[in-house]
Amino acid sequence: MNGIPRAPLFLGLAGLIPFVWGALTLLNSDLQAWGSRALGPRMVGPYVQLFYGSVILSFMSGVLWGFATKTAGTKAIICYGLSVLPALWAFFMTGGGPVAAGLNLMTGFVGLLILDALFWQWGLAPRWWLKLRLLLTTVVVLCLAVGVYL
Repeated sequence: MNGIPRAPLFLGLAGLIPFVWGALTLLNSDLQAWGSRALGPRMVGPYVQLFYGSVILSFMSGVLWGFATKTAGTKAIICYGLSVLPALWAFFMTGGGPVAAGLNLMTGFVGLLILDALFWQWGLAPRWWLKLRLLLTTVVVLCLAVGVYL
């Protein structure tokens, strides 16, 4: 991932651990049983993915809010308004059971990527931002898909 500073890259990759872990425990019943015993039942399968996914969408709203601070006037109003959408999406759309919540989180992360691209295109995000976000979003959506489709 040329061009992405090491700290954001490594922290971003580390942030994938709960998504990957959740997918692995969905695919392997022995790992899920061990994880439930060692970490608790909320730290395996869709439970860890859905809770953490909601947290990350909310966190990313804060990141977009930070980008919005680089604007003024009408553009600022638009950017601040757009920046709260991922958190609101997570709040309103992650109920209704693990499959519906998983689908809604997948949609939320794809929507976030669109917002990332928009903020990047407007020059508010670092040059490397979209490359990192594309990588992270792809892994997150694939991991959530394990809980939704398998």
